[in-house]
Amino acid sequence: MEGILGEAEVKVLTLILVALIVLLQYPLWLGKGSWLKVWEVDQQLATQYETNEKLKTRNSALDAEVRDLKQGYDAVEERARNELGMIKEGEIFFRTVNDKND
Repeated sequence: MEGILGEAEVKVLTLILVALIVLLQYPLWLGKGSWLKVWEVDQQLATQYETNEKLKTRNSALDAEVRDLKQGYDAVEERARNELGMIKEGEIFFRTVNDKND
């Protein structure tokens, strides 16, 4: 008893089905919304989260510094001394110089 399809027809049908499966898989692996693109976007997202956390930390420090500057003169005086080299009236300024031979 012979089958409905011959051996050559089965090979052609198998080849057509394999080609169809490959064509259906192409968008999944290499298309616009492929796994590779999803992975790349996921990596970019992780990098952006890390950057955002660093910026949040920096912003918190700047916010604290602004609050200190608004609330009292201690922070203003400290900045004036450290960054501008200012001294109070009546204070004596001493500068020490290291000898290069030491």
